[in-house]
Amino acid sequence: MSLRARRDAVVREHMESENRHEFDVTLRTFAHPRYELIATGEVYDGEEAVRGYYAATRAAFPDQRNVVHVIHHADDAVIVEFDLLGTHRGPLRGIPPTGRAFTCRMVALFL
Repeated sequence: MSLRARRDAVVREHMESENRHEFDVTLRTFAHPRYELIATGEVYDGEEAVRGYYAATRAAFPDQRNVVHVIHHADDAVIVEFDLLGTHRGPLRGIPPTGRAFTCRMVALFL
């Protein structure tokens, strides 16, 4: 299997396992678990921090999921264009649940 094919398989497993809320599987797709949320400046570094991120966001949006549109390959990265969807059912950062659904176009960089 080529390097590109291996990277593609890992990224797809990452995205799909998040949809299934199988976060043990998701965490195995990282060499080192880390999320950097550019819009807010938040960084979740390490397995415990990333698990905390999953717990908080899925408590607020229990039906959160992604729909992948395009996967791009570069020499040193995989770039995923996707929609993030969910319904605000629990509190998040002091904001009470609204019951409102959202769809947000996103980009994830796998470096």
